[in-house]
Amino acid sequence: MNVQPEAGRTTPPPQRRPSDALQAEPARVDTVRLTRLLGGPDLTWLVERARRRMEREEPLTGSVSLSAPTEGQRRAAESLLGRAPGGGRSLTIRLDSVDAVLRRSGISPDGLAAAVTALTGPVVPLRDTRADEDRAWQAAYERLDRLPGLAAWAARLRADGLVRRLARTPETAGDLLAATVRVLSELPADPAVSLPAFAARVLGSAHALDEGTPLATLTLSGIRALTGFPDGSGTEWRRAAWASAGLLRDELSSTVLTFGLRGTPALDWLTANGEPAVLTLRQLTAGAPLLTPGEAVHVCENPAVVAAAADAYGAQCPPLVCLQGQPSAAALTLLRRMADQGASLRYHGDFDWGGLRIAAALLARVPWTPWRYGTADYRAAADDRGVPLTGTPVASPWDPTLSEALAELGVRVEEEAVLDVLLDDLASAR
Repeated sequence: MNVQPEAGRTTPPPQRRPSDALQAEPARVDTVRLTRLLGGPDLTWLVERARRRMEREEPLTGSVSLSAPTEGQRRAAESLLGRAPGGGRSLTIRLDSVDAVLRRSGISPDGLAAAVTALTGPVVPLRDTRADEDRAWQAAYERLDRLPGLAAWAARLRADGLVRRLARTPETAGDLLAATVRVLSELPADPAVSLPAFAARVLGSAHALDEGTPLATLTLSGIRALTGFPDGSGTEWRRAAWASAGLLRDELSSTVLTFGLRGTPALDWLTANGEPAVLTLRQLTAGAPLLTPGEAVHVCENPAVVAAAADAYGAQCPPLVCLQGQPSAAALTLLRRMADQGASLRYHGDFDWGGLRIAAALLARVPWTPWRYGTADYRAAADDRGVPLTGTPVASPWDPTLSEALAELGVRVEEEAVLDVLLDDLASAR
């Protein structure tokens, strides 16, 4: 339906974006003559310079120069302007002069801007292009909103440029982030699984998470945020980082040190002879050690505790598990199964920021209660002559005042310094 303007009123002209002037209706251009005059390869540089100015919304005035021009480029400039452009080392052409030639000749009555558009296509201002690209990147990043538990990590990705370096374009980034979200939504894997098998199930290719691929790099970054795995580098560190989310590059490299466990002929023999055992994840996925329901299992951070317990109690030592640092996939698998069997897990570690970080990471995955690992225990063990505390402070969710005490006293206490107390506890638990 046509609507006529009211009497006495005029219809205002439509509002235009800055780019509309560059995308107006086709101008009158003699295409054949324009191509012959300005469309040859020897003047491509001139047309490109003019187009870049149009993209930046700059006027087509002033001069443009070309260093070390060829003889063909000089001849083309002379033919365009009707005179020699000069004999210096560079070739300089005034855009105003080109515009005047095009208008005066009738080849492009609307001047140089219309000629450039006719030769190279519509010109989109850079600010419009950048705005469109920013919107496309934002749409790609919105895929991370499906991981509400990793909001802080997603914010870092938006700020640090990792995705842009890996993907280069927002279209590629959208696919990369969608695949990353699919992977992280399935983690942590429990029980632990082979990394290639996991990739085949979730992504359709056993090699989708191969080391060095953009998807593997981004996923490993997300895993660290998910599990709290510490900074590091190298092959072994990456192997352990994957394993912290239950993804195994192999089933034999992930191990856990134990003492006093039974359930297989090998374990029964080692325990009867007072010897510790190193169990692989492969062994644990084949079967779990047997425990008496409700039995207490002591968990430590350092192998020195296991060695001292073996020397002191031999076959009479109660069940003991050693993390040897960050909990491995094997350790997590073993402790989860013990907890499922009704075992009561009691944990002790070093009194330093690294020890608190390990303990917090374990608590996020497996339930445990402190074993001489609280504020009072630290204050009793701290010594003014001890090793100064270094590193970045972290929280101690099982005892919030413990981290405050560490910051106050500024002394680290390793497990080896309290071995006597820990051994007494193991003796009373036999």
